[in-house]
Amino acid sequence: MKRFLKRLIIVAIVGGLAFAACRPLVSKFQAGSKPNWRTAKVSRGRVLFDVRATGTIEPVLKVRIGSFVSGPITDVLTDFNAQVKKGDLLARVDPRLFKAAVARDSASLETRKADVERVSALYQQSVRNERRAIALREENEDFISPREMDTFHFNRLSLEAQLKVAKASIKQAEAALETSRANLNYTEIRSPVEGMVIDRKIDQGQTLAAQFQTPELFVLAPDMKKKMLVFASVDEADVGRIIQAQKTGLPVEFKVSAYPEDTFYGKIEQIRKNATTTENVVTYPVVVAAPNPDLKLLPGMTASLSFQVDQRKDVLRVPNAALRFYPNNRLLVREEDRDLFDGEEEEDDDADIEETHLTEEQKEKRKHKRAKRHVWMKEGDFLKAVQIEIGLVGWKHSEMVEGELEKDDELVIGEHIGEQ
Repeated sequence: MKRFLKRLIIVAIVGGLAFAACRPLVSKFQAGSKPNWRTAKVSRGRVLFDVRATGTIEPVLKVRIGSFVSGPITDVLTDFNAQVKKGDLLARVDPRLFKAAVARDSASLETRKADVERVSALYQQSVRNERRAIALREENEDFISPREMDTFHFNRLSLEAQLKVAKASIKQAEAALETSRANLNYTEIRSPVEGMVIDRKIDQGQTLAAQFQTPELFVLAPDMKKKMLVFASVDEADVGRIIQAQKTGLPVEFKVSAYPEDTFYGKIEQIRKNATTTENVVTYPVVVAAPNPDLKLLPGMTASLSFQVDQRKDVLRVPNAALRFYPNNRLLVREEDRDLFDGEEEEDDDADIEETHLTEEQKEKRKHKRAKRHVWMKEGDFLKAVQIEIGLVGWKHSEMVEGELEKDDELVIGEHIGEQ
């Protein structure tokens, strides 16, 4: 009997020691099995609803400079990114043929002037001969016959006509000379505006052929520091909001890949009506104007735009991540909220009904119903559901118009995976 009691005492002592050793492990296991929730706070601030789009940056105006005359390029006096003024010489076409044409037409003009002087002298002589004949005939009709009088008369008329032709030929020669001088001037390619050279399409020694199509030599962009345009394509579903944003004067924010840390601002300048359809998707071009004092915005850059179409200032806002969160296990929810947990799926099933079959009143009721949402907070070891009504929905936060939440309340937005 004593031996049995001794063994029983030994077993009890070993069991107690084993229980004491395993208890921390059990507690740690139980603690580790509880979800480690990620949370975000309710805050107060601005809720912004915007429409996202992409676009291409272009200058306000592109001046394409060509050549009116043909010939080899002897000089190229500007390069890419050069800032030029109006009238600056950009390039020169070989002028030798055009100088020769000017000399030829100058000589032709002098010839025409000399011919006028010659014909004018003959005309004056014919006038005097006719006057002498008239005077002799008046003195005695037998001195000059009527036939001879006709010769004097029509000779004068012929020379008078030749003089008119000679004077007209001077005008032709002057016009030809003016054309040759203009063509000679066209051999100097000058800038018609002040701006920056954003493209140069010729090199020295290249030959131009302008007979059939004007060759493009340079592309200038004036006033790039004052304003650049962003051409965006906006989906037809968002055009109404963009029109409203233009009326209210809300700004447009955009970023470019070259300066990821910088945010640029502009305003809607134009909403064009020429729709484009691509794979049954209808978009409208929207033009956004933005200042460019530092010349950071360059032609051809791709911009990611955010059109601000509505906003609420100084309102309670909940993170959208909290609106999207939904517990994946009903046992994690406190018992009084488990009926709500089961009813959420029915609400999602009702969302499949086509809205086109509803009346306006039904649509409004559905909209109001959808605004009623639930967010989840920690309450001890379980999750507690809090019903709220949301208003304006932004990209990161949504406006809370009704609900028992206050600033800095923590809402569950997810679970830390693999963390203790």
